[in-house]
Amino acid sequence: MTATEINATDLILGIETSCDETAAAIVEDGHVVRSNVVHSQIELHKRWRGVVPEVASRSHTERILPIVDQALTDAALTPDDLTAIAVTQRPGMVGCLLVGLAAAKALSFRFAKPIVGVDHVQAHVHTGFLADPDMPLPALALVASGGHTAIYLVRARGDTERLGTTRDDAAGEALDKGANLLGLTYPGGPAIENAAKGGNPRAFDLPRTLLGRDSLDFSFSGLKTALLYTLKPQGDRAPMPTPTGDTLRDLACAYQEATVDVLVTKLRRAAERHPVKALCIGGGVARNQRLRERLQDDRVLGTLRLVLPPMEFCADNGAMIASLGSHLYRTGQIAPLELDAVATAQAGGKIDARRRRR
Repeated sequence: MTATEINATDLILGIETSCDETAAAIVEDGHVVRSNVVHSQIELHKRWRGVVPEVASRSHTERILPIVDQALTDAALTPDDLTAIAVTQRPGMVGCLLVGLAAAKALSFRFAKPIVGVDHVQAHVHTGFLADPDMPLPALALVASGGHTAIYLVRARGDTERLGTTRDDAAGEALDKGANLLGLTYPGGPAIENAAKGGNPRAFDLPRTLLGRDSLDFSFSGLKTALLYTLKPQGDRAPMPTPTGDTLRDLACAYQEATVDVLVTKLRRAAERHPVKALCIGGGVARNQRLRERLQDDRVLGTLRLVLPPMEFCADNGAMIASLGSHLYRTGQIAPLELDAVATAQAGGKIDARRRRR
């Protein structure tokens, strides 16, 4: 199928099961969200303070079809009304990805609808187009979540270049681990943000690992270690203390500020190096209010068109999968039913979701 054979209007069902959200959405013409249904497994995984792949995939299996049904009902559509089905193919936990792929393939076969494989990280990169279809280009995109932290240069829909990525912990992972050290609940990002309210970000001197002067890569492992040694100095054999009151508030605030500092500094470096017109953010960490404030107040980044998507489009969701799926469908990137699950992400470049022969 070529781009010239594709209708001007499309209704895409997006299915997302890469980690611990079971999600489905229907998006019209790439940006009009007709429905967006998400089931989070946070309560299921709280006891382990992290996602257990086998538990996550079983939950997806139980919930995926009811959630697809709900997405269709909310949009007042039937499967026959759909133009195509977009599904997260990569990256993620393979067992989780396979659940979404199986559902998408079954619907594709039963209702004779084309299927499109979507890269989950690229869907976050393209969330700017979902929130602001007229986002000027070129643009920067920050993807910051529990599994990924990277900066992309977006030249056009489907044409991206990864400028920097994390060398160790992702920002969201660092927040989760920091919250655990502070005795806060899971997930760590929202817990630290809530605990940090009213705190003094300069009460504790925590490091900002910026790597080389020109580096756009990230590193958060040193920040986590510094928090550990702030709580329990090396050689101290006493049990790990659990901070409370002003100490907890200031530690959470300082830890959050250090994380945000690194993200903002790297984005500023990228904006100074590349003549971009806009900046969009995606991933769970993009919901952090302090990050959003700092972007708006920054002397360089604040001059760009800031595309700060609604909160429901930052965490994993089906709408972002359907939105990018619309572009892939319109450019003829239809996948076969043999579409595979892949654990790793694409680095960028021209996105081509079709399965290549090995």
